[in-house]
Amino acid sequence: MGVRRKSLTGWAFAGVLGLVLTGLVPDAARAHPHVWVIAKSELLYTPEGAVTGVRLTWEFDDMFSAFATQGLDADHDGKLSREELAELAKTNVESLKEFDYFTYAKSGSRKLAFADPTDYYLEQQKDVLVLHFTLPLQKPVVSKDSLRLEVYDPTMFVSFAFADGDEAITLAGAPAGCSVAIERPKPLQPGQPLTLSESFFNSLTASSDFGAQFANRATVKCP
Repeated sequence: MGVRRKSLTGWAFAGVLGLVLTGLVPDAARAHPHVWVIAKSELLYTPEGAVTGVRLTWEFDDMFSAFATQGLDADHDGKLSREELAELAKTNVESLKEFDYFTYAKSGSRKLAFADPTDYYLEQQKDVLVLHFTLPLQKPVVSKDSLRLEVYDPTMFVSFAFADGDEAITLAGAPAGCSVAIERPKPLQPGQPLTLSESFFNSLTASSDFGAQFANRATVKCP
């Protein structure tokens, strides 16, 4: 079936990772959240014990993946290569900047600032899209205070859930003795909408704190 849509820039991620698919999104998909993501995060350390950034892996739900990849199989081989997904990956990552990439970090009470993402790409795994990207810290941080990482969408257009088990948060090159404590919200399942009006969600912005109650949190402590 042919798809009428704007350029990739216009439809891939509109503000909060939403499809701009006017007239194409079924009514059942209009309730919030619209997109479900399983997230993995890897904190990156120097040999001196400084945190330099976080490497993120987001696995999208099959419905979003199907919409997002329509018409992208340029060679019609039934598979999507990284090259075929490259423009979509670039658009998606650039569109996330307004929302701080849905990723927030603190050292003690001090908020840490991220630089622009690097090493980003999309790949297809079976019937879903997986986005990989790295968020470098503007300044590497060495701290004996706990480091806290949160992943959530302030507008709840996207529902995030940490991956199960030890894959949720890993530490690459961390000093010996570091520990990770994970706090997970009660997950929303695909098709389970929040019972609030659409006008309420339309009023939310990147600076809203509504989605913080659904945040996935990890606290890292090092000796």
